[in-house]
Amino acid sequence: MEAGAGLVAGSHNRNELVVIRRDGEPGPKPMNQQNGRVCQICGDDVGLTPDGEPFVACNECAFPICRDCYEYERREGTQNCPQCKTRFKRLKGCARVPGDEEEEDVDDLENEFNWRDKHDSQYVAESMLHAHLSYGRGGDFDGGAQPFQPIPNVPLLTNGQMVDDIPPEQHALVPSFMGNGGKRIHPLPYADPNLPVQPRSMDPSKDLAAYGYGSVAWKERMESWKQKQERMHQTRNDGGGNDDGDDADLPLMDEARQPLSRKVPLPSSLINPYRMIIIIRLVVLGFFFHYRVMHPVPDAFALWLISVICEIWFAMSWILDQFPKWFPIERETYLDRLTLRFDKEGQPSQLAPIDFFVSTVDPLKEPPLVTANTVLSILAVDYPVDKISCYVSDDGAAMLTFEALSETSEFAKKWVPFCKRYSLEPRAPEWYFQQKIDYLKDKVAPNFVRERRAMKREYEEFKVRINALVAKAQKVPEEGWTMQDGTPWPGNNVRDHPGMIQVFLGQSGGHDVEGNELPRLVYASREKRPGYNHHKKAGAMNALVRVSAVLTNAPYLLNLDCDHYINNSKAIKEAMCFMMDPLVGKKVCYVQFPQRFDGIDRHDRYANRNVVFFDINMKGLDGIQGPIYVGTGCVFRRQALYGYDAPKTKKPPSRTCNCWPKWCICCCCFGNRKTKKKTKTTKPKMEKLKRFFKKAENQSPAYALGEIDEAAPGAENEKASIVNQQKLEKKFGQSSVFVASTLLENGGTLKSASPASLLKEAIHVISCGYEDKTDWGKDIGWIYGSVTEDILTGFKMHCHGWRSIYCIPKRAAFKGSAPLNLSDRLHQVLRWALGSIEIFFSNHCPLWYGYGGGLKCLERFSYINSIVYPWTSIPLLAYCTLPAICLLTGKFITPELTNVASLWFMSLFICIFATGILEMRWSGVGIDDWWRNEQFWVIGGVSSHLFAVFQGLLKVIAGIDTSFTVTSKGGDDEDFSELYTFKWTTLLIPPTTLLLLNFIGVVAGVSNAINNGYESWGPLFGKLFFAFWVIVHLYPFLKGLVGRQNRTPTIVIVWSILLASIFSLLWVRIDPFLAKSDGPLLEECGLDCN
Repeated sequence: MEAGAGLVAGSHNRNELVVIRRDGEPGPKPMNQQNGRVCQICGDDVGLTPDGEPFVACNECAFPICRDCYEYERREGTQNCPQCKTRFKRLKGCARVPGDEEEEDVDDLENEFNWRDKHDSQYVAESMLHAHLSYGRGGDFDGGAQPFQPIPNVPLLTNGQMVDDIPPEQHALVPSFMGNGGKRIHPLPYADPNLPVQPRSMDPSKDLAAYGYGSVAWKERMESWKQKQERMHQTRNDGGGNDDGDDADLPLMDEARQPLSRKVPLPSSLINPYRMIIIIRLVVLGFFFHYRVMHPVPDAFALWLISVICEIWFAMSWILDQFPKWFPIERETYLDRLTLRFDKEGQPSQLAPIDFFVSTVDPLKEPPLVTANTVLSILAVDYPVDKISCYVSDDGAAMLTFEALSETSEFAKKWVPFCKRYSLEPRAPEWYFQQKIDYLKDKVAPNFVRERRAMKREYEEFKVRINALVAKAQKVPEEGWTMQDGTPWPGNNVRDHPGMIQVFLGQSGGHDVEGNELPRLVYASREKRPGYNHHKKAGAMNALVRVSAVLTNAPYLLNLDCDHYINNSKAIKEAMCFMMDPLVGKKVCYVQFPQRFDGIDRHDRYANRNVVFFDINMKGLDGIQGPIYVGTGCVFRRQALYGYDAPKTKKPPSRTCNCWPKWCICCCCFGNRKTKKKTKTTKPKMEKLKRFFKKAENQSPAYALGEIDEAAPGAENEKASIVNQQKLEKKFGQSSVFVASTLLENGGTLKSASPASLLKEAIHVISCGYEDKTDWGKDIGWIYGSVTEDILTGFKMHCHGWRSIYCIPKRAAFKGSAPLNLSDRLHQVLRWALGSIEIFFSNHCPLWYGYGGGLKCLERFSYINSIVYPWTSIPLLAYCTLPAICLLTGKFITPELTNVASLWFMSLFICIFATGILEMRWSGVGIDDWWRNEQFWVIGGVSSHLFAVFQGLLKVIAGIDTSFTVTSKGGDDEDFSELYTFKWTTLLIPPTTLLLLNFIGVVAGVSNAINNGYESWGPLFGKLFFAFWVIVHLYPFLKGLVGRQNRTPTIVIVWSILLASIFSLLWVRIDPFLAKSDGPLLEECGLDCN
């Protein structure tokens, strides 16, 4: 991929592909500027040898061919130079192929015997891709029987032309065949014994080794080398090594073999009391509900019934939330061991490549400067640059985002080397320069201050340029945006535009000011057309999965929101300690990091940090099957996103007892012999194909190309391969390059495809109709069906048997921005709750989906709780209204308490407080964060969650999609000024009404007690405690509603007072505060009136 290729825009369905270059942007580099010559087959740079010399494939004519094309021609092609027709000789560092002669002057044992296994995923995928791209070149066959003719396996790189004059029957390699009149789907990656091979004539003047026969000296050398290595290893293990210092690296090797991470269970002194109090609370709840159900209130039966139903629902919700926290754990990582094993100094890094995904939609709501800081922090991360690729998804096709990303790529050439030279943290310039700490701490370089000042000035100039772009974008021209060369911007129509891809930084042209290579930076905007369902963020993420698979195909992915930057440059290595761990890594589908936020006020009034969820609930889930996916800050295994099942651990062999007599075992097994014989005789022939398809469907990509049963005949072999290929295309889509990339478990690109063809294929996979009639969004990638696609995606992976890991580094891995004011926070919670309601009514509801799979019971409890919690808003709203009703009517939800009943009530309250205290003790969460979480649970429950329930019901039942508008009312130019910015929304009416009702109830209750005398104060205390419980939980809402200068909109006050007054007057009319009597009380006065 070249960075100077320009913006590639096109539509696969319309067969359009356009390359747009910016004004002044150079075209492809001339031949003399590309470090030598250009390969005449694929167009890439020929490159250099490991010794630094220009690579020469043919010693006869020096025809320019790169190393990849040279190896491909030797392995799959004619093995001859396309120009002089001389057979390629094996060069140092290349694997031997059949037909090579003995070369005494080349001592290259490490690569000489690098024979490819027939199950090698890279080899299989290359063969499959080559077959797709060369399909049909050999001509079509009619339906009649055709005589068998060997057809040479013409490679893609020769474009279907024979490049030598040797007849096909004299080739040393056995070609692929098309027999029985059928079309060839893909060349077999190994010789098929079922296909007949015609005898071939050989040149008697040549040695047999030229044809792959006779020469076995290399095998003997290989065997002797292996035996020597085994003897050395055995000597070291036995402690018999020499004393001359040869074993100095053995402790280092032992350290590198250690696990890369470990699980740290909590101390028993912390977790055992917590579990005990949970059990005690369950027992107390049983006795409490026994009393509540068996002692109704006759004069307030409706209030009693409503309260009991609400309390039972709260108890069930508590159980769903509490038991997934039964096994909380912590984890440790060892970055030094990861470095020793995969990233030794002076050697090529063996760390796995990773693709970063950054998603953005509207640059006016998601400022380009914020996105630019996220991208800069990715490009400067502490990881090998050749292993990093950053993809930015612009789902709004905004030219502002495109131009801002172009500016970012230029500034990165200065910022990235500055960060790595001085090991800065964080590596997002906006937040680095805003730090109120001593930036000279641990800095010893004398020129650091001067360079920091210069870099800060460069960043300020960069901000000015971005701000100028934003100001320019405020007014859209009537004819639409045009690029610098006068070409109309392809994304002028947001709902109808082609797919666009631009490589800003890449292998060529992506160097910083010091000449070091920079990571890849790719801009992508998927195609959008009217009439298609594009599935919002989930669809954009799936498009990035396919684009990255075609261009770079890293085995791991990390997705970030555009406002979440990398705060810890070693966070990726922290995740690799789990992903690349040989003990636990194979079954890990993703590593989730906690979300941390900047710019939140010290009191965190609206629980934006969500500390209780990230530091208590997620640690508990990590001890079961892993945390749920929260939408950002997550490192994925690409194969897990493709819908494959997790690898199953092999069961140990069953142990049988040999002490029983043989006749006893025969008697025990006698009853099963008949059935075994029957199964042997009645097993159908299709059982093998059924077993084959079962393998190929889900379990592992190793089976995806059709690892046909060895006993199947040739016709069934070919038929099964065809059917399996059709299944792959139906599952992944009609892209041969992408389907071939899914078979590479360890990632890597297909070397046989040119960059131009890859870009064309990348445009294809982001076309709007690519996902039609495929499994995308159902079993592959981000799952569709909810605005909270993160919950569904993680849930599907856990159902496939994968487990996830929760990683909490000492320094927060990622940081983002959170809504500060009340209205934005409520709308954020509304969106989450609405997504849970959509999942509740979908086919993927955890209540009935995924049984019999790999999902554990307590993990299912957590997922059920994540989709049921919005329904708690209905009983919560009713329960918060009960105190006002009780104060207005003089009735209560419980009868007069006895001593035993008081004991159960007191025990329940003590258990509730003890559970919270012990949770804070083992998790380290402060009491302020815990209390803010409790308060916002009530605030969100009676506002956002309630609206989400009704909106979800309208959407599912009536098909009505409701939206709530937000209008800004302004703010202050001070720190946390947005905290006091008020935006009118209908979500504010229910909690405001509840506050007014309870205030009116308190006033009415106290007035009634004053009028009725001393005896009425006793029952009043329970009702007042109930009402104050509601008011205290809604206090942050009240404070946000009033603000500093009483900026509450009149409409909120009018509606809330109106509703509260109507409700209060209704109860006064039904049950006024007057003493009730059937008639006047008559007393005898002693006088005779007659």
